[in-house]
Amino acid sequence: MKALILAGGAGTRLRPITHTRAKQLVPVANKPILFYGLEAIADAAIKEVGIIIGETGSEVRQAVGDGSAWGVSVTYIPQEAPLVLAHCVLIAGEFLRDDDFVMYLGDNLLEQNLREFVDGFEADRRSSSTSTPGPEGVAGPTAQILLAQVPDPHMFGVAELDPDGRVVRLFEKPADPPSDLALVGVYLFDARIHEAVRAISPSGRGELEITDAIQWLIDSGYRVRSEILEGWWIDTGKLTPLLEANRLILETLDRCIEGEVDGGSQLDGRVVIEPGAVIERSRVRGPAIIGAGTKVTDSYIGPFSAVGRRCVIERSEIEHSVILDDSRVLGAGRIEDSLLGDHVEVTRSDRRPRATRLMLGDHSHVDLA
Repeated sequence: MKALILAGGAGTRLRPITHTRAKQLVPVANKPILFYGLEAIADAAIKEVGIIIGETGSEVRQAVGDGSAWGVSVTYIPQEAPLVLAHCVLIAGEFLRDDDFVMYLGDNLLEQNLREFVDGFEADRRSSSTSTPGPEGVAGPTAQILLAQVPDPHMFGVAELDPDGRVVRLFEKPADPPSDLALVGVYLFDARIHEAVRAISPSGRGELEITDAIQWLIDSGYRVRSEILEGWWIDTGKLTPLLEANRLILETLDRCIEGEVDGGSQLDGRVVIEPGAVIERSRVRGPAIIGAGTKVTDSYIGPFSAVGRRCVIERSEIEHSVILDDSRVLGAGRIEDSLLGDHVEVTRSDRRPRATRLMLGDHSHVDLA
């Protein structure tokens, strides 16, 4: 089995941060989002990974390299424009060949173990001798989708299931959803998906939809298996869900203090202080992570905050925020629910107490007067 990771999107909903970086490389709990997907794929014992890249391809290549850090082999597949999922299958045909594969959206985060998703598909295939054969004598599932119950299904691709849990029909952002089961950004296909994406026509928005390709499989008599997601799922393409993902990942961290903490400082709960970080006369309340080489002085770092590497935090309060590398927050008062890019500097000349919510791209300099 292979994996196909989609990392070609432009990330327009996370601008200005994504003006200067791939959205899949924005860190959550001080680790790029894409790396969580690579870890999940490696944990599922998948060794060959294709990554769809677009205009930020050089950044993705530099960050991921040949994949050896995860024990996988990576092949990069350029996409001229950020088109939809079925197009990615088309252009990845030479890499995928006739192998089964997992398709994984590079900006999604899942609590559920990917290995369980893969194992369920393979176990069903092994026991397919008891199933009713479809076209060409194929008894087992030809595809598998992951579904999650959502409060607003009209915003997603939605599945209708029969009483046995088999997929009957898929709808792309329906006005009148037949269920509350939305497609999560993880799919599993065998080689018949290639025939499906070649057979379908562009949708009303002029694109080849993966929901139409899966529907073609169903209409052609093939079985599409579904699983209901256990745990949380987040599309990190916007600020609020990205901060929520940061919160959820931080909740899983174990306390680890490798930096320097002076006697005038206090660390509460699940706190990670990376090597070379220095905490002076400050309080860090977990879950939180302070990156390598960062210095925190006379400050409060509150729960659900991730501070990157080589930052300087002085006389400030930070809570429920993500701060990227080499940034400086100096006497800024209280900052919460914020995302700051690399090399950002935030100061405050007006010392009146207040809370500030910011989303700043790289190399920004803001004086909160």
